[in-house]
Amino acid sequence: MTVKRMDNVGIVVEDLEATISLFTELGLELEGQMRVEGSWADHVVGIEGMQVDMAMMRTPDGHSRLELSKFIRPTAISREPKNAPSNTLGYLRVMFAVTDIKDTIARLEKHGVTLVGKLEQYEDSYLLCYLRTPEGFIIALAEELK
Repeated sequence: MTVKRMDNVGIVVEDLEATISLFTELGLELEGQMRVEGSWADHVVGIEGMQVDMAMMRTPDGHSRLELSKFIRPTAISREPKNAPSNTLGYLRVMFAVTDIKDTIARLEKHGVTLVGKLEQYEDSYLLCYLRTPEGFIIALAEELK
């Protein structure tokens, strides 16, 4: 076997503090923040002279993490269009299982998150939705129906 686990998913953001606040509202815990720079980082990322403020967020079960990065140097490059539709090539979204999807949506809307489509029920199994953050990326939510 090659893979031991999935360690984290990285998201480049413009407003690190607002994004931390959004994911804290969702129930993730801030593990730590730091500035990342130096030749080792340049070589790993492939960008000479990079400087990034980074925050690591952990899910309540402790098994998954989001690495949020705000590029100080060089500035981040925007994806076009910023609010790309759900069929855009590349990483699409990150999905979270939640206990009360309607309450979660209401709490996240206070952080500027909007529904991409509608909250829908899939058979007798799940309530599902896609949400777009102010940064333009998508968060998916799933509530398992008992």
